[in-house]
Amino acid sequence: MVIYAGQGDAARSMALLWRSPGDASVRTAPGPRPELSVDLVVRTALDIADTEGMEALSMRSVGQRLGRTAMSLYTYVASKNELVELMYDHAFGELAEAAESDQEPDWYAATTSWATRLWDFHLRHPWTLEISQARPVLGPNEYRLFESLAVVLHRAGLGPTQIRSTYGNLFSLVRGQVRTAAEARRAQAVTGVPEDEWWYERSAQLERVAPDFAERFPVLTLMADQGAFNNENEDEPYLEQEAWETFRFGLDALLNGVRSAIGTER
Repeated sequence: MVIYAGQGDAARSMALLWRSPGDASVRTAPGPRPELSVDLVVRTALDIADTEGMEALSMRSVGQRLGRTAMSLYTYVASKNELVELMYDHAFGELAEAAESDQEPDWYAATTSWATRLWDFHLRHPWTLEISQARPVLGPNEYRLFESLAVVLHRAGLGPTQIRSTYGNLFSLVRGQVRTAAEARRAQAVTGVPEDEWWYERSAQLERVAPDFAERFPVLTLMADQGAFNNENEDEPYLEQEAWETFRFGLDALLNGVRSAIGTER
């Protein structure tokens, strides 16, 4: 599922996103001020998404967690779409804070830490991968995260367009590979089939339907013989391991390319 941000009233959504934490003055309807707040509604929704997935999230499910009706929440958040935007930016707050406090002086190490934290963040909050980057939320914590990397790359000597491109490539690299890792973690719960069982069954069928596999795919067979597809940690889904290794290889390749570009555009 892909969720596009910015489908509600722009003025109201941006006011909620950019309000000060705990600010109860931004409301969507008049009336007495109850004990609920925008922040409490957002935190409750975020907990549901983290533990049960986006398919379990609704205004009704949030209301039930809070002992309220769904209608009572609309005083604070006008729609589910608006709620998801607030959840997304709120979740990124923890990541932005960690990135801003990173004192690593070496740009390569600092950028590696930034990308690795983003990887860990998406595994803790896999529902964030469903928010499309084609129409970003444009919340303050997204900008804080971007700024934290921009500062590192600017000090390293990259020019404005190089910083923009590096950020875009890093963000896409992380999201692309961590999506596979997150899906690998969830596959057994959704399908009811353990990963090893799934692979063994399909591998046996592959040997049956393609007895000439080695002749048709000699390099892939060579890779398999030399351990390229071995599961070294059986406590972790194989595809999660593969995604992590692919991510780290791509990250090093990308940053080595950035190193060669430093100082070429100012």
